[in-house]
Amino acid sequence: MEHLNYGAVGNCRTAALISDKGSIDWFCFPDFDSPSVFGKLLDEKKGGNMSFIVGNDYRISQRYLEHTNILSTLFEATEGAFEVIDFMPRYKLLDYDYYLPPELYRLIRLKRGTPRFRVNYNPALNYARGEVGHKTGPEYVKTYAKANERDTIYLYSGIPYDVIFNQQEVLLQRDEFLLVSYNQKLIPIDMNRVNLEFQRTRLYWMNWTNRSKKYTAFNEQIERSMLVLKLMSYQRSGAVLAALTTSLPESIGEVRNWDYRFCWLRDASMSIETLVKVGHRGAAERFIAFITGILYSKYDRFQIMYGIRGERVLTEYDLPHLAGYKNSKPVRVGNDAYHQMQNDSFGYLMDVIYQYYLYFPGTLDEIEDMFEVVKNIVRTVMEDWRKPDKGIWEIRGDEKHFVLSKVMCWVALDRAEKIAVMLQKGGYADKWRCEAELIKTDVFMQGWKEEIQSFSQTYCNTELDSSLLLMEVYGFIDATDLRYKQTVDAIYRKLMYKGLMFRYNNVDDFGIPSSAFTICTFWMVRALYVTGRQAEALTLFETLLSYSNHLGLFSEDLDFDTKSQLGNFPQAYSHLALINTAMLFGEEKRLSKFIRP
Repeated sequence: MEHLNYGAVGNCRTAALISDKGSIDWFCFPDFDSPSVFGKLLDEKKGGNMSFIVGNDYRISQRYLEHTNILSTLFEATEGAFEVIDFMPRYKLLDYDYYLPPELYRLIRLKRGTPRFRVNYNPALNYARGEVGHKTGPEYVKTYAKANERDTIYLYSGIPYDVIFNQQEVLLQRDEFLLVSYNQKLIPIDMNRVNLEFQRTRLYWMNWTNRSKKYTAFNEQIERSMLVLKLMSYQRSGAVLAALTTSLPESIGEVRNWDYRFCWLRDASMSIETLVKVGHRGAAERFIAFITGILYSKYDRFQIMYGIRGERVLTEYDLPHLAGYKNSKPVRVGNDAYHQMQNDSFGYLMDVIYQYYLYFPGTLDEIEDMFEVVKNIVRTVMEDWRKPDKGIWEIRGDEKHFVLSKVMCWVALDRAEKIAVMLQKGGYADKWRCEAELIKTDVFMQGWKEEIQSFSQTYCNTELDSSLLLMEVYGFIDATDLRYKQTVDAIYRKLMYKGLMFRYNNVDDFGIPSSAFTICTFWMVRALYVTGRQAEALTLFETLLSYSNHLGLFSEDLDFDTKSQLGNFPQAYSHLALINTAMLFGEEKRLSKFIRP
């Protein structure tokens, strides 16, 4: 079983992927969606990386420091041992002000003996689109793109720079450090400063996890997934990324390679809903601010996705000079799905807005602003729910009447009606309730197919789709309803393969999908649980957890045969589903309301 054996470190501005051998193979500067400066993940030869070269006798192990997004890689041999602690500074300065510079520290700690290593520092700026040069000064080495000398990064270290660039052997006799920074530092960088940044960052993450709810079962997996979701939130806007990478293929050698470094309303809404469940309302408040900020006027329409700063145009293009992950081309930047119609998106978003009103409404002007957003979404849903769309899986071919899209339009109106009742706006509530009932009647009439004894993927076919399992999750149908139970049974028979779930297994724009979509197996765990098959659900859940990588992280997809991870990584979808599913099997550990951390 081969995995994406990477750990992720970041500070809610950008993030890096570091292999189980301690190599930085993916790092975008200065933000999540910026061009890569280390991109070996997408081209072994050209992409660039930063690593430690050690003898064959060294054993290498990796873990996260407990309760943090700080990564530790331990190199051990008879002659000695050293630990590399990777982190990006993040900590609070004032109540709502955070320090999150675009920089990554590699703290090298001597553990015992006199270990030896060489440093491989090989940045490849701007997606490795050209050659780089290096200028060495007394305090740092500046690396620049020869095609544009304004494109620079800085390396700081206590190790002599000629030793680093000549890959000379380092005989470690004391703690050392490496710092890769987007900016020239205006303060001296020495071990005292490095240790200060480390301790402040560690304290931040430990405080954050301490404020999280704790559970009687699978608490460790829930906590790690919470930390992953937090890592993928963009502090400056409140947007939540779908994943940290671009173009990791859903299947090796195929072309289902997409850029996921953007904010899908669907994925972000689900992530925020999950973070609220585990006790983190701050992320939800920032996301709500992001939602209100991306509408410039009352007549603006929502897109299905945005850039992390609210950008509307996400032009997609290829990077043909990169070989791709395991030679899987193309490598794409941008995502052409931004102008698709996906009617299901509004249901997830409205569900989060409903929780905003329920649990943490703001001031009167903020509540009024948000109600304008509610009315905007409702208008769009009432205009569009009868129309075909691209669906949850972003089909790039013809639009169809996807059953889940209709269901989530019902969710949007159902939650909007509840909001109107809370605000004592009976006229709106009555109107929206009537339209929601029309949608529900339509789905039961056209979405249920007697010949297969199940709801179907679309109104016009009899194929099955794992997304239909969400009908119960969002309250459209009860788990005890015979039609839902029959749908679960039908999907299990048709789409469960070698212990994992297809999204669907009918032909789409690129043929028949050949990998398992991780979130769908989590959905099936819940469906089994709520329909009375709890023991079977638990077995499936525990088996699925065993397919994570060595740090408990999941990508988007899994190979049916090898159980190797595929697709963009780490994937918010997968981790939010892990949290929600794990909660089925345990209870919250409740503290007295008088106890504060």
